[in-house]
Amino acid sequence: MAERELSSTARAFLREKRFAVLATVNRNGTPQQSVVWYDLDGDEILMNTKAGRIKERNLRRDPRCSICIDDGYRYLTIRGTVTLIDDQAVAQEDIRRLSTRYHGPERAEQQMRDQFSNEHRVTLRLTVERVKEYGF
Repeated sequence: MAERELSSTARAFLREKRFAVLATVNRNGTPQQSVVWYDLDGDEILMNTKAGRIKERNLRRDPRCSICIDDGYRYLTIRGTVTLIDDQAVAQEDIRRLSTRYHGPERAEQQMRDQFSNEHRVTLRLTVERVKEYGF
């Protein structure tokens, strides 16, 4: 059964380090999927991307999307709309946060220095509208 809010089980699952598959809508209506880093931030899902990528262009045109996070036969899908944040102070701090979550502080600092600080980054904040839990 789909819910509108994240349950405590879903929140615990999202706090574990996993990858999400983000689905956006291409201009011609077909789906576009990308594997992304994410973090749960209150009631929103925080993601970040380099400006100009297809997912960012799709979300500017149509902010509807969904993500799927799986662990074998357990998975969670979330559908909603994304708010894009172009403020570089915010976006750079968010990519640092995500890199630290996935790689630890030392590697995150290296990635910031060698890659991310040289890129125009965009934060994606997914507002949860529907949640589907399976296998919990």
